[in-house]
Amino acid sequence: MKKTTLLLTALAGLGLGLLIAGAARAQTAAAASPEPTLPRPGQTPPAAAPACPVNAAALTLAGDGLYRSKAAVRRLSRLNILAIGSSSIEGVGASRRDLGFVPMLQNDLRTRLPEVAVNVFNRGIGGESAFETANRLRAEIETYKPDLVIWQVGTNDVLRARPWSDVMVDITRGQAILDAADVDVLLIDPQRLPEDGVNFRGKNVELAEVARLLAVEGARMGYAVQHRFDAMRAWTGLRRGGIGPDDLHMNDDGYACWASVTADSLAAAVR
Repeated sequence: MKKTTLLLTALAGLGLGLLIAGAARAQTAAAASPEPTLPRPGQTPPAAAPACPVNAAALTLAGDGLYRSKAAVRRLSRLNILAIGSSSIEGVGASRRDLGFVPMLQNDLRTRLPEVAVNVFNRGIGGESAFETANRLRAEIETYKPDLVIWQVGTNDVLRARPWSDVMVDITRGQAILDAADVDVLLIDPQRLPEDGVNFRGKNVELAEVARLLAVEGARMGYAVQHRFDAMRAWTGLRRGGIGPDDLHMNDDGYACWASVTADSLAAAVR
């Protein structure tokens, strides 16, 4: 009986992992490009989602003040951003490649900072946990040489029922790489999921706890932290609260709103 129970538990965990990774792969064609997104000739950047409230005080903690990014803007008129994490960085769930978070963030920042050469590099891979992202963090920084790293972390760790102690080992490993690279860091906590969703019902309690712990650890590490989970409480005017029909990935409204509030906070911080 004990062996049977262990086998069923292992199969259940494997099934959840396949569900997360499979959902991401199914929409990879809609994901953003790994290179900076350049507007096509004659193309008008998409407008921000309607009913997108901004509470900057609750949304972003300044951390160490993003002084490296400020220096790049002031001295070089440049801001290079590496966006890394899982499917919401990749752009899974957007109806078009240019409607994911990364290309919209780049467009929004270029609008707010017209005198600055802003490039946002998309290195999101759907289904990744903190462990997998930390494994490739050094190589990504060496390739893109960012002034600022946006690290979206936590959602898949919760969905895979990883203990927080294991997640912190990965985040601490990533911290060593980030600090050695002398880059600014903005941590993005998990997205809020629909309360009436079928696929991940009840997970918001665990996601909220990870968001709280990330805020504590981010402050300790001196990193900026974006409280996406709390901010999404106010997204009642967006379709399904900004989440698509799979109950996990953001829809176009969610990506547009997230990009807009992120650009507002970053542009104000680096000027």
